Amino acid sequence: MDRYKKLREWMVETQIVERGIKDKRVIEVMKKIPRHLFVPEDIMDDAYDDRALPIGHGQTISQPYIVALMTELLEVKGDEKVLEIGTGSGYQAAILAELVKEVHTIERIEALAEEARKKFEKLGYKNIKVYIKDGTEGLPQEAPFDRIIITAATPKIPEPLIAQLKEGGIIVAPVGERYSQYMLKAEKKEGKLEEHYLIPVAFVPLIGKYGWQDS
Repeated sequence: MDRYKKLREWMVETQIVERGIKDKRVIEVMKKIPRHLFVPEDIMDDAYDDRALPIGHGQTISQPYIVALMTELLEVKGDEKVLEIGTGSGYQAAILAELVKEVHTIERIEALAEEARKKFEKLGYKNIKVYIKDGTEGLPQEAPFDRIIITAATPKIPEPLIAQLKEGGIIVAPVGERYSQYMLKAEKKEGKLEEHYLIPVAFVPLIGKYGWQDS
């Protein structure tokens, strides 16, 4: 375990701090969360590498820097209610759970959702709720949300998610083509999104009614 702690510190220093992540709370939580527990056992030793990794079912756990960047872009203070679209391994939700009041995370692949639930329970998270459904439709019964994060590529921000975001709230997502996107940070003002496109990225596609159609 001590070896993983050293790998985490190395990851944070070389991949996150050196690339310009400044939010001290994000940096500290990235040092804390055991990323190796969120990847398959046979690739645990690769968990702190500077790349995305496969987690099964055609899905990936994002590169550590991208997780840190998306978290920082959300500008959370601690009392937020956050919606995550795409639970995946559960790593991003765990990071957020350390920083906000509550996390509602949606996964369309039942096996991944159940695996993530078990990890959250094992690690003692009480403020994460996992849902198995089409994430592009959001969670109208739990809306509105202070922040929304989409961890899969979408051609545009799904309209239901815009509707479920609080006025003044922030949404972060990779937006663009199916195989190449730009990271988007958008703030809801007078019912519409004020959009800012940042770095180029490549995520697995967001499948659903308001995303990409499954092929």
